[in-house]
Amino acid sequence: MPALPKKFPAPVAKPMAPFFAAGAVILYGVNSLANALSQTAEFKNDPRNPNAGKSSH
Repeated sequence: MPALPKKFPAPVAKPMAPFFAAGAVILYGVNSLANALSQTAEFKNDPRNPNAGKSSH
């Protein structure tokens, strides 16, 4: 009995390409939104904000 099962020549990446692209767009949008919200007045001086220490120098 072989350690790896038989490979079937089924395309995997090509049919999934729209989902990869949509995932990248969603991740970019969430990152942009998080960066924009971290610069608002409410969260600018929050100690959890990674950019909080940069503005005081």
